[in-house]
Amino acid sequence: MDETQRRLLWRLVDLTLSESGAARARAILVLEAILGELEGRPTFRDPENYHFRCFGRPSAEALWGWRFEGHHLSLTAMLDPERGVLPTPIFMGANRATVPPPHPRAGLRTLPEEADQGFALLHGLDDARRARAILAERSPGDVITGPGRELSLRALEGVPLADLLDSSRAAALALVELYVGRLTPALATTEMAAIREAGTDRIHFAWAGSTTPGRGHYYRLQGPSFVIEYENSQNDANHCHSVWHNPLSQFGRDLLRGHFHHSH
Repeated sequence: MDETQRRLLWRLVDLTLSESGAARARAILVLEAILGELEGRPTFRDPENYHFRCFGRPSAEALWGWRFEGHHLSLTAMLDPERGVLPTPIFMGANRATVPPPHPRAGLRTLPEEADQGFALLHGLDDARRARAILAERSPGDVITGPGRELSLRALEGVPLADLLDSSRAAALALVELYVGRLTPALATTEMAAIREAGTDRIHFAWAGSTTPGRGHYYRLQGPSFVIEYENSQNDANHCHSVWHNPLSQFGRDLLRGHFHHSH
């Protein structure tokens, strides 16, 4: 792309993501250059090795969409004349989650709140509720709903918000809002309204792996209309992935394959 095209691309991103969400997206690309320096592969970890795709022809009357993605970022937006903007899935990751010394940017954290608020929610539970939330002693090693596995999590596991104290329930909803807040305020309001309409008491919080930072850990927030996952275990638990799906609005779903899988 030339500079004008790059500027227009980021303008499109800015129309979909909030100020903080767009800052995260830009930081992820900047982190590519830092990772290239840490690995000694600056040409392989290229911040410009991200791609834009358009599906259909942009129109106010017909369904169309776009995707911007690369190593640790995948943004998808489908634009439906009847339903408006469908902004999931959204994937964001960071390697390293905290830039280590002696790099000049040592201490830089690209997705800090996702980790910190997850641990705060876990440690805010009493022993009995924490035991219900923890599914396994080891992290699964990555998010479960990766490409081609977007609908693999159907059962609600962990502890439901209906069984949490008010403070923990508020912390769980704040964590959901952190992910939804990656979108513009208007889109975030629409998405949160759908989540609340589906029933916040039905949202489940689940954890796997270490309960202290610095070791492999994973958490999931899942309700009738969304799945949020966060995982950090690679590179000595300094390489995180996060994803937010809406299974009711799944981009690229293979309906025929799903029919054969579930009915035959």
